[in-house]
Amino acid sequence: MVSALTRLLLLTCVILPFNGAEKLRKALDRKDVEYEKYNSCPRGLAGTPGREGNPGTNGIPGTPGIPGRDGIKGEKGECVSEVFEEPWKPNYKQCAWNSLNYGIDLGKIADCTFTKLRSDSALRVLFSGSLRLKCKTACCQRWYFTFNGAECTGPLPIEFIIYLDQGSPELNSTINIHRTSSVEGLCEGIRAGLVDVAIWVGTCADYPRGDASTGWNSVSRVFIEELPK
Repeated sequence: MVSALTRLLLLTCVILPFNGAEKLRKALDRKDVEYEKYNSCPRGLAGTPGREGNPGTNGIPGTPGIPGRDGIKGEKGECVSEVFEEPWKPNYKQCAWNSLNYGIDLGKIADCTFTKLRSDSALRVLFSGSLRLKCKTACCQRWYFTFNGAECTGPLPIEFIIYLDQGSPELNSTINIHRTSSVEGLCEGIRAGLVDVAIWVGTCADYPRGDASTGWNSVSRVFIEELPK
């Protein structure tokens, strides 16, 4: 059996630690109360807000984002070609004769050589001079232009006619009137380069020829000008 002394020692070992812990807890509680009693102060007024600080430095650039998706396909565009042309420069020429007095009824009267600069242009021609036709019976004469030996086909010939009716035999024998007249027109389709422009006299279709005269006692001229279409 366990002796009474042994029981007493065991009881002492169990009770004393609990008793000491309780005292220690109470002592700490007293110190907390004293600390709050002697070290706590009433709260003072709020201080003046401080000034704003200096702006911070820029941050490090972020990493590139993920590329976006492809957009919707657009409509098909039209192809437009620009043509840059040189500005148009005047190009003209005049040939003149004093008192041609050309009395032929068939053939070339005069010509004038012209340098055409472009193939896509047109030629404006003008003849001005004295013309006359006389006859005892009905007659007709035709004055016209040629280009390199051929009449204009773009669009039609450039011509001028004089027709005399039979009239009275007495007057027909004496009529001899010279009048300054002109024939003018525009001809297309002529290639660039040297162009021989000539004025001719001939007969009218289905009519007899008469006695023609060109350029009597006056100045005759041919004027040529290149024009854009």
